[in-house]
Amino acid sequence: MQVALDNGLTPLFCIGELLEERESGKTEVVVTRQINAVIAKVGIKAFKNIIIAYEPVWAIGTGVTATPQQAQDTHAFIRSLLAENDADIAQSTPILYGGSMNPANAEELIACEDIDGGLIGGASLKPEDFLSICKAG
Repeated sequence: MQVALDNGLTPLFCIGELLEERESGKTEVVVTRQINAVIAKVGIKAFKNIIIAYEPVWAIGTGVTATPQQAQDTHAFIRSLLAENDADIAQSTPILYGGSMNPANAEELIACEDIDGGLIGGASLKPEDFLSICKAG
């Protein structure tokens, strides 16, 4: 992360939990550990130049996505973690959703207060789908 920042790059910091972690109620514990590890290494101010993507591992490439409420709750939690260190950073850091966003769910996900956009994977390979997602925002 530090090397990317030192070289003028904007890191995309992907975080998320495994299915068993979600099912056992450990999403917040996992996300806290991931965020705090980066804060410990580069400091909270570095998040001025970092984009976060919440990408639940259980949703990557599976076609399964978090419900809009699950995604919003986790995004709000991530923002609150940042706010514990710096309220301005918390408001200005983009937090994307990266768990199988597609044309069918993009509008509802992007409408969530704390979801700033999408990290599009498989749907980006189909121009019509990608365009539909772009128009949803």
